[in-house]
Amino acid sequence: MGKISKYLPTALTGSMIAAPLAYIAYLYQKDDRQKQHAILRNFPLLGRVRYMTEAVGPELRQYLFSDDNEGKPFSRMQFEDVTRASKYNQRLIGFGSNRDFEEEGFYIRNSLFPRLDTELRVDNSKKVNTYKYVIDKEGLMTRKEHREEVQIDPYYLRDEDAVVLGEGRVRQPFRLKGLVGQAGMSYGALGDHAISALSKGLALAGGTWMNTGEGGLSDYHLEGGADIIMQIGPGLFGVRTPAGEFSIDAFKEKAAIDQVKAFEVKLAQGAKTRGGHLEGKKVTEEIARIRLIEPGKTVNSPNRFVEYDTFPKLFDFIDELREVGGKPVGMKIVVGDIEGLREMAQILKERGPMSGPDFISIDGGEGGTGATYQELADSVGLPIMTALPIVDEVLREYGVRDQVKLIASGKLITPDKAAIALAMGADLVQIARGFMISVGCIMAEVCHTNTCPAGVATTDPDLQSGLVVEEKMYRTTNYVTSLRAGLFNIAAAAGVDSPTKLERKHILFKDGNGRISDVENMLGKITGALEK
Repeated sequence: MGKISKYLPTALTGSMIAAPLAYIAYLYQKDDRQKQHAILRNFPLLGRVRYMTEAVGPELRQYLFSDDNEGKPFSRMQFEDVTRASKYNQRLIGFGSNRDFEEEGFYIRNSLFPRLDTELRVDNSKKVNTYKYVIDKEGLMTRKEHREEVQIDPYYLRDEDAVVLGEGRVRQPFRLKGLVGQAGMSYGALGDHAISALSKGLALAGGTWMNTGEGGLSDYHLEGGADIIMQIGPGLFGVRTPAGEFSIDAFKEKAAIDQVKAFEVKLAQGAKTRGGHLEGKKVTEEIARIRLIEPGKTVNSPNRFVEYDTFPKLFDFIDELREVGGKPVGMKIVVGDIEGLREMAQILKERGPMSGPDFISIDGGEGGTGATYQELADSVGLPIMTALPIVDEVLREYGVRDQVKLIASGKLITPDKAAIALAMGADLVQIARGFMISVGCIMAEVCHTNTCPAGVATTDPDLQSGLVVEEKMYRTTNYVTSLRAGLFNIAAAAGVDSPTKLERKHILFKDGNGRISDVENMLGKITGALEK
């Protein structure tokens, strides 16, 4: 300070010192006299430092103090797996895995005679035009890279291996040549830039779908031309009357849209076995028009459909939607009630193959959301790797497994996690937060505040301006095609020619002591414990 002060007027130098001291004195007096916070009252200055450190603690842990595998809900390693696939369209790593192999977990049983690339039942005849980044030089403080246009393989299933929703049951079945799609994310929870980027990116990749979430079908979902599964939640957003009752006319309008390939009746979501929540500050005039609700008013939809409190009533509703719309209709559930699952399977069996859902989306308790309560997110509903095989087994037990397709979701953001879910009984896999990361989410965990710094989970136009649709859409394309490529990679390692052929026998579970179990043994222990 002494050297600098030689070049500054004396009065200015004095003010530079006096102003901070005066502000500190002001804070000291203010904190010493307030009665709300004991720490600030007893230790005014140190208390301020404590609160400041507490406020930046999550960022410090995420970037500095947590190791690559520690972060929740996703570790730094998982986050980088998604961004690497999205931005650079590659999954290569060097030196070795960062996974903790001493911890318990699922492993894929490899074959001593894996499949060659030429033996895989993959359709790469039609290339996908996209952009990816190439790193030219990387230093400590800077990274020099450039974007280049490339043609990549889409990794579609062959036509004969495509998964079909509603086959033999509806006038317009939904045929999918990819096993991975986007789980429900509403416009309003996400901003229009994010929804548009996802729509365009998924459409470019092809063979996939985007789920609207319970917030209704927006122009941004339709903008890119992606295939749509429209979700209908207990709030009936987009298919309701002004009084909040179901409107068959509004449903017919949605069903007549060619891009809408199927409907999903949402009973529950992994992170919130309750109705949806949307803060009033997110309910713009446009969102209100789409959802048929009042603008500027916080909305809490009921935690179940008011009219449908039994399986027969629910299935009557689903059957009506399928008959009127002519398209597949499924339902989304969270698993915990095994007896309820058995009741569902028994009623499906009694009603016959033309009644009930065409698909069941199973969301694990570890699934994400824009807003929920801690107690629901942490402790209600079984995680996907437990829930999925239970549903698969119960449906097989009652002889109705071939009537429905199963779609799994819950932190399945990398090819290995998706492959394990397929082997556990899923026909398809859907992802939400992985796609959010692909368009720029940094896991700030402020989705419920409308202040998302990446412009993803916000309707604030200033924050959304940072999310450039024409940039992020290609990252979505790269991400979903990379996931599909990874699934074929794993199928080859397991000795099968398509990821559609992954089964329980391809999965092993290793506990913390190194003992291994197959899924059949694990399933018996799980269901036995739940039935006691």
